[in-house]
Amino acid sequence: MLHGSLPAAEQMKFITGHSDLTECVKEAQYIQECVPENLELKKTVWRQLDQVATPEMILASSTSCIMPSAFSEELKHRNRVVVAHPVNPPYYVPLVEIVPAPWSDPSVVHETKELMQKIGQVPVVMKKEMPGFCLNRIQYAIINECWRIAQEGVMTVEDIDKVVYAGLGPRYAFMGPFEVCHLNVNKGMKDYMERYGAGLEKVSSTMGPTPNYTAPTTPLDSIHAQLLDMVPLDKLEEKRTWRDHRLAALAKLKHDMNAADNQ
Repeated sequence: MLHGSLPAAEQMKFITGHSDLTECVKEAQYIQECVPENLELKKTVWRQLDQVATPEMILASSTSCIMPSAFSEELKHRNRVVVAHPVNPPYYVPLVEIVPAPWSDPSVVHETKELMQKIGQVPVVMKKEMPGFCLNRIQYAIINECWRIAQEGVMTVEDIDKVVYAGLGPRYAFMGPFEVCHLNVNKGMKDYMERYGAGLEKVSSTMGPTPNYTAPTTPLDSIHAQLLDMVPLDKLEEKRTWRDHRLAALAKLKHDMNAADNQ
């Protein structure tokens, strides 16, 4: 889904590449670091960036799990550093998690949020940093339970995925779990917890520890084999295209519905 009013070809003209970092960030107001998810590599890049940054620049990282304090503590411009974590694929999934370090200037958080809103993303702000931020903590909780269900032989991988895309997914496409609970009973969230809170606690107590994904007894081989039956390796790119077409259609639907709501 294209952002802005210019056609894609015109937008591409604004994108250039540089092999010199100083030239690359010259006169920039906002910088987004996107190197791989390796802490030592990020520290190296951020030390180099710190040498050419100015006190006015916003310095953002795309990291999905590394807390900003881990790579910014020793930087002279550390108060200008935040995480602005986009969700893959960001051109269809608009969420951006903004995560400050303990020393991040509040104005940097505010300006980053405003910029993300201006370009059509949906920013959320964490009040403090946590490993994995918010999206991955929720995502990992889902993966953990799916893994346990597969490991215990309760359901096939294909059916577990169906539970998400044909059950939870449609529910959560337009509102989150708290609002779903709030709407599912007559008198809101308090009513929901009075009715279902005890059952939620009882079921949750049976979920077990975090799976060990690298243990010899892991069900990885079985899960991988089932996934190969669903999507062979030579069909991955075809399936990604299939996925992107549907994400694009959903993004357009949500955009059009939101525009209609705001008329």
